[in-house]
Amino acid sequence: PSTVSSCDDSSLVLTTDYGKLSREMVYAMHPSSVQGVEDMSTLTELHEAAIMHNLYLRYQKDSIYTNIGSILAAVNPYKQIQGLYDSASVDLYSKHQLGELPPHIFAIANECYRCLWKRHDSQCVLISGESGAGKTESTKLLLKFLSVMSQYSLGTPPSESTTRVEQALVQSSPIMEAFGNAKTVYNNNSSRFGKFIQLNFSQNGNIQGGCIIDCILHQFILSYCVFTVS
Repeated sequence: PSTVSSCDDSSLVLTTDYGKLSREMVYAMHPSSVQGVEDMSTLTELHEAAIMHNLYLRYQKDSIYTNIGSILAAVNPYKQIQGLYDSASVDLYSKHQLGELPPHIFAIANECYRCLWKRHDSQCVLISGESGAGKTESTKLLLKFLSVMSQYSLGTPPSESTTRVEQALVQSSPIMEAFGNAKTVYNNNSSRFGKFIQLNFSQNGNIQGGCIIDCILHQFILSYCVFTVS
C-alpha cells in the first residue's frame, strides 16, 4: 500500500515502499483491505493488487489459507506451523461445514467427503500452482484427512490401523517421489510429473480402493542435470 504525500489540483504524490511506480500499477484501496479478509470474494476492490496485499497480510500472520469463494488459495510457508495439521485440526474441521471455520485445506476435504457421502455425487479436487507452491504436500494432506474420515466411518481410531487401503495410498507418495522428483532452484523436492488419484468409497463412507495414474513426466530434469538443478 501507499500513502498520499501531497495533493493539489493538478497532481497527486504517493509514497510507496517500492520506489517509483507507473500510473498503470496504482490501484484504489478500500478500507476493508487494510486488515485482510478470510474470503477475498468479499473485497470491495477486487483486483490483482488487492489480492496480493490480502495474501501478504495473512501470510505475515501465518494464515496461509484464504478463500476466494469456493476456491482455496494456499501460500507455501516454507516452515512448520505448530498445530496446523495435527489430529485436533482434523477432528475440528470434520465437525463443521465449509465457511464455519477459518480457511483450511481440511475444510475443502471435509466438504468433498460430506457431498460424496450424503449426496452420493462424485467429487473432484483440482490442485494447481507453480513449482514449489506446495501441490504435492496439499495432496498428501487431502489424503490424510480422507483416510482419517474413512477409518472413523468404520469406528476404528486411525492410530490402530497400519495396513488398510487408505494407509497404502498415503504411504505410496514417497515411493513415487523417489522415481519422479528432482531438486530445483525453487524446491528441494519438486515433482516432475502429474498425478491423477482416484478413490473409491463405499456407501458407509470408507475407502474401498483407489488408483494413482502418473502423467506428463518431465524426463529432461530426471535424466540431465543443469548447473542450478540436481
